[in-house]
Formats: sequence, C-alpha cells, structure tokens
Amino acid sequence: MSNILHSQGRSDVLAHVSGNLRRLRMAAGLSQTALAEASGISRRMIVALEGGDANISLSSLDKLAAAMGVGFIDLVRDPTRETRADINEVTWRGKSEDSTAVLLGAAPATAEAQMWLWSLGPGDRYDAEPDPQGWHEMIYVTEGTLRLDLSGQIRDYPAGTFAVYSTAQSYSYVNPREIPARFVRSVIF
Repeated sequence: MSNILHSQGRSDVLAHVSGNLRRLRMAAGLSQTALAEASGISRRMIVALEGGDANISLSSLDKLAAAMGVGFIDLVRDPTRETRADINEVTWRGKSEDSTAVLLGAAPATAEAQMWLWSLGPGDRYDAEPDPQGWHEMIYVTEGTLRLDLSGQIRDYPAGTFAVYSTAQSYSYVNPREIPARFVRSVIF
C-alpha cells in the first residue's frame, strides 16, 4: 500500500515516531491498550511503533495523535527542534527513489496547517484515505505534471497550476509523465 510510511534505514520521520509516541502516550496518561481502544489502532501496532519496528499509514498516525489530543506534527517531528515551522522530514517514500514527501513545516489553524514538498517519480502514485469533514488541501505544481484523482474525477495539473479541494473523499496523486512531478501541498484542518 503506497500510503504507508516505511523506515528504510534513513533519518526518516519514523526515527522520531517511536520516542514521541511513547512520550505523548504517557503524558496523556494512556496505557497502550487504552490508546488502542481510543484510536482504533491495534495494541500490537502501538507496541511495534514504540519499539521502532513497524511501518504505519499517515492516516493511522493521525488517528493516534487525535486519540492523545495532540497534532500529527507532534508525533513526527524531531523533538530536538524547537519550532514546528521547520520540520523538513521525509514522511513518505514511493516505489521510485524519485518519489518522496517532505513535511516542510506547520502553522496553527483551527486545528493545524501543514506545508509539504512532494516529488513523484515517473508512473508513481500516492493513494490517500479520506480525511474527516472540514479538511482541505491546496497544491501548487512546481515541475512536471500532477494527475489528481478526486473520487474518480481526474484532472492533470501542469507546472504553474494549483488546486484547492476537500480531502473528505478518496483522492490520489499520480505522475503520468516520464519526468518527476514536484508540488507543494498544504493541508488545512
């Protein structure tokens, strides 16, 4: 599944999830079992994540954060950095080495806003799970062409174009061309 965050021996964000999850869970006064019940994520997955031995979807990290009353950023950021505005961490890798999502930073919104720098190699895709009502994304394509599939409505966005849409639906990013597609993605909720 391409929306799974994989640890690949690099200094990816999963290096921070283990310690952040344990620290935030304990600060919230939750056992692993209580967090599993509150988030809908299995206790086994939580144990594996805290042990640094699991891959997880980005939406599952959202569920864990919500269950603890913290933001997604709190789970994935380097705890030694003082600001949320400078995260700059790889949070997703595709099959192609040209396919990455780098969470650049975040700013407060009603709940939170995030800014990402994405790159998709030729033919690669990212399939997302629907977010809760009220969540939106804004994308701006900087290189190549990004194909956006919003619940079956497909449209290509060449460099220099943008889209704003609700993510309370199934959506996918696809690179239909033979060169990398790069875009800035802002998530608002």
